[in-house]
Amino acid sequence: MKDKEELTPKGVSRRGFLKGAGLTTAGTIVLQTGVLGKENKGPETSKTIGPGQVTLEMTVNGKTRSLTIEPRATLAQALRDHLQLTGTKVVCDRGSCSACTVWIDEMPVNACMTFAMDVGERKVTTIEGLAENGQLHPVQEAFIDHDAMQCGYCTPGMIMSAAHLLNENPNPTLEDVKHATRGNYCRCGTYPHVFKATLEASKKLK
Repeated sequence: MKDKEELTPKGVSRRGFLKGAGLTTAGTIVLQTGVLGKENKGPETSKTIGPGQVTLEMTVNGKTRSLTIEPRATLAQALRDHLQLTGTKVVCDRGSCSACTVWIDEMPVNACMTFAMDVGERKVTTIEGLAENGQLHPVQEAFIDHDAMQCGYCTPGMIMSAAHLLNENPNPTLEDVKHATRGNYCRCGTYPHVFKATLEASKKLK
C-alpha cells in the first residue's frame, strides 16, 4: 500500500491538498510554494506530534490565546470548541460553502479545512474581531440595514469575505462583489441584499 503522504503525479501530497483547500475563493495560492503563503524550502525534518493533545498559542483577534487540542483539530474546532468563538459557523464541514470563513494574516480561509496547528504565528481574525471598540464594522452595519441575512448561518463568512474585498478594493463594482463572494453559499438566497450591503459599506468607508 502506498504511504498516505506519497506525492501524487502532480507533486501535491494528500495532506498538502487538504491544507491548501482551506483557502476560500477570495484568496489564491500555489501549493508548490507552500500552504498559506509560506515558502516551501524543501524537505524538513520534524518531530512526531500526537496522537495525544498538545498545547499551543494562537493569536486571535489581537489576543494571544493558549489552548490544548488534538493535532487533527481544525481551526474551526479550535475557535468554536476551545475558545468559544462561535460566530464562526460550520455548515458543510468540507470547504464548499465558506460559512466558516475567517482571516489568517488578513487572507480569507475556510476554517473547517485548515489545521489549527498550521496557523503558527500568523494572526487569526474572526467575525467577533471585526468590530472595534464596540463599534460594528461598516459591512456588519450594512448587512443589518439591508436585511442581508435570514437563517444567519452563512452571514459571518459572507461578511468576512465582503470586508476583505473592501480592504483590498475600496471602490468595488457589483461584479467585484459577486466575484469576492462567489464561494459563499446562501441557501436562503439573500445574494441581492448582500451585494447591496457591500456596495453601501464601501461608500461609508470612503
